Amino acid sequence: MDSALSALDLARLQFAFTVSFHIVFPALSIGLASFIAVLEAMWLRTGETHYRDLCMFWSKVFAVAFGMGVVSGVVMSYEFGTNWAGFSKFAGPVTGPLLMYEVMTAFFLEAGFLGIMLFGWKRVSPRAHFGATLMVATGTLISTFWILASNSWMQTPQGFKIVNDQVVPTDWFKIIFNPSFPYRLAHMAIAAFIVGGLVVAATGAWHLLRGRRDPAVKKMFSMAMSLLLILTPLQAFVGDQHGLNTREYQPAKIAAIEGLWDTEHGGTALNLFGIPDMKAETTRYAVSIPHLGSLILTHSWNGEIRGLKSFPPQDRPNSTLVFWSFRVMVGLGLLMIAMSVAAWVLRRRGRLYDAKWFLKLCVAMGPTGFVTLLAGWVTTEAGRQPWVVYGVMRTAQAASPLSAQQVGISLMAFVVVYFLVFGTGIYYLLKLLRAGPPLPAEADSTPRDRERLPQPSPRGTARRPMSAADQLIDA
Repeated sequence: MDSALSALDLARLQFAFTVSFHIVFPALSIGLASFIAVLEAMWLRTGETHYRDLCMFWSKVFAVAFGMGVVSGVVMSYEFGTNWAGFSKFAGPVTGPLLMYEVMTAFFLEAGFLGIMLFGWKRVSPRAHFGATLMVATGTLISTFWILASNSWMQTPQGFKIVNDQVVPTDWFKIIFNPSFPYRLAHMAIAAFIVGGLVVAATGAWHLLRGRRDPAVKKMFSMAMSLLLILTPLQAFVGDQHGLNTREYQPAKIAAIEGLWDTEHGGTALNLFGIPDMKAETTRYAVSIPHLGSLILTHSWNGEIRGLKSFPPQDRPNSTLVFWSFRVMVGLGLLMIAMSVAAWVLRRRGRLYDAKWFLKLCVAMGPTGFVTLLAGWVTTEAGRQPWVVYGVMRTAQAASPLSAQQVGISLMAFVVVYFLVFGTGIYYLLKLLRAGPPLPAEADSTPRDRERLPQPSPRGTARRPMSAADQLIDA
């Protein structure tokens, strides 16, 4: 197969494609698991039936997202052996145990209690069920911990030595708690909660626009907007601290993100807009603000930032790509902050549930959490290039000895299968969200009614997490 792309390019494209499909489902699962735990706690505390109804509804959405996340994650683990054998051989002694810890702690915890959370409503006591929900939510956060520890070590590696062309761990504490890990863990965890909050807010806004004003719809919309009001400014602060850390440990990435080619002494301007040209070594049509780059990236008026020209050409990330992926992330993040502040103003004026322009905005903003998440990962991963383990192993050294034809065929197969399988799953998720939580029944008029729980299936015990989602797809 003739192609302008090499086997390495196609392998990178394939991994980017599969990981992009994968990351959206765990992010949604992480955010929803904690949200469900809060809902169930509020139900146990108050007895208000709309908390219970919301808990059951979002558990169905969680089950579908969790199932698709597990399946897409398994595929990626195989890619390390098929397309990235060099990386597995070189860095396996570090990344292998970290991923094993994730399975033994997080996945086993989730798998052990997921069945109780989804199907145990009438089989265990309410407090035992709440304990299972807490364990599942905790498991999603533990999983985030280990995955980010592994990926952060690839960004800022330490605690190892190289023996016979292979990494040998010397200090696991340094490996896990490497310099970028705390910032990247906080950044990703908050991003997952924001993703979940935006989906919940968009779902609530959709049903409010359709005329629903029952407590369940109003409560989930209100809770989502309160969460976003807290987390979106916090994410901006964490992102700022992450940027300072990146400037210290990955200065070439910062230069690429800013489209900065020459080191500007006495203060660095910020390029708001521009088109970085890697061949001409310049950023065309640049719209800059003097000294703003120094203020943001060094917190000083005259802070100095190294330009891309100070790095060898073979060590430079693709500035054109990360320049714009970063601006998509930041631009949408600022829009999220503005939306949250607008919600606060409308709440104070008593119009949170009635301002149609705002509800339409919230529906439109629903997918932006996923877009921002993907843009952030493109920035951090493409900005690490040409290294797979920063400063230690190049991406070209990590690839398996495959031909472009072999990788290209598998890539095409992945594209077809993923769009069929996960396209159907996403369509079903949208159907669930459109159906919304159940309408309040007359039996729910007493606030402490806890008896109307899901009944065990007459066909027996469900064996799959996605069995919890029983909405007909053609409904």
